[in-house]
Amino acid sequence: MRNFQTMIGRLVAAAGLALLLPAAAQAQDYPSRPIRIVVGYAPGGTTDIIARIIGAQLSKTMHQAVVVDNRPGAGGNIGADLVAKSAPDGYTLMLGTAGTMAVNPWIYKTMPVDTVRDFAPVSLIASLPNLMVVNPQVPAKTVQEFVAWAKARPGAVFFGSSGTGNTPHLTAELFNLATGLQMVHVPYKGSGPALSDLVGGKGIQVMFDNMPSAIGFARAGTLRALAVTGPKRVASDPDIPTVAESGYPGFNVVTWFGLFAPAGTPPAVVERLNREVAEAVRNPEIAKRLSDLGAEPGTNTPAEFATMVKDARETWGKAVKAAKIQPS
Repeated sequence: MRNFQTMIGRLVAAAGLALLLPAAAQAQDYPSRPIRIVVGYAPGGTTDIIARIIGAQLSKTMHQAVVVDNRPGAGGNIGADLVAKSAPDGYTLMLGTAGTMAVNPWIYKTMPVDTVRDFAPVSLIASLPNLMVVNPQVPAKTVQEFVAWAKARPGAVFFGSSGTGNTPHLTAELFNLATGLQMVHVPYKGSGPALSDLVGGKGIQVMFDNMPSAIGFARAGTLRALAVTGPKRVASDPDIPTVAESGYPGFNVVTWFGLFAPAGTPPAVVERLNREVAEAVRNPEIAKRLSDLGAEPGTNTPAEFATMVKDARETWGKAVKAAKIQPS
C-alpha cells in the first residue's frame, strides 16, 4: 500500500512539473516572435503616441517587432476585451489608461472585462495632467475669461473628448462642477478626431485633452492653451498656468498610462516586460520625448502597479459620483 501511495505521489508530482515546464520554457525563450500592443483608442491620441514611443524602444532592446494595434471604441473597452481574452503568453499586451482601467467600471453598466481580475499589471509608464485648449476663435485667453464667455452661452458651448467616461470627459465634467458651467459633451472615438474638429471649429469649442496629444497644436498656434489640470505647471511648458491658480483652487486632475498583460501571463514574462519597460523609460532619449509631451515618466513594480490600479478605481469612482455621471 505504501509503495502504491509513493508511486501515486510521484506521478502527481511529475504531472505538476509537466504543467510548469511549458510556462518556464516559454518565459526563457520569450520573446521569440512579434509582440502586439493593443491601444483602445484611435491613432493620434496620447495613448497611441506613448504606445508607439515605448513600442519602438522595446523592439530595439527585445530584438523583436513590436506592433501597435489600434482598436478604438467604448472608451477603450473594445481593446481591453480583446487583450483580456488573448492567450496569456506575453505576445498580446495593452497600453492601458486610468480611463479604461479605473473610470470605465463606474461609467458602463455592463463591462466586458474586470479591470482588476482580468489583467496582469506590468508597469506604469507615465502620468500627466490634461490640457485645456480652445479654438482660437474663442475670445478667451485665460480660464476666467473662458468661464465668463461660456456662462453667457448656457447650453451652447460644446466640449469634445476621446470618448464617454474617459478622463478628458470626466475632467471637463469636473470643470463644469467647479465653475458652474453647463458645457455639453460631444464624445469621439479618440483624441485625434476630436482635436481635428476642434482645430477646424467643427461643432466643439474646447477640450481637456491629455498633454501629449494636445500640446503640439497649442505650440503651433492652431489651438490656444488656457491651463493644465494638474497640481503644478509642466516643466516643458511653464508659461501655461494651472486651473487651480487660475481662480479655482483645489482643482487637480491627472491621468496615467501603463502596460498590461492578460491575467495568467507567466510571472517570469511579466517580470521580463517590467524590466524592459523600466529600462526604456530610463533611457534619456525616451524620457525626454515623454517629458517634452508634458508627461512625467515613471515606472513601478507589477505589485505596486496593481495596487495603484485598485486605488485609482476608488478615487475616480468618487469623481464620477461627484459629477453625477450615470452609467450607460
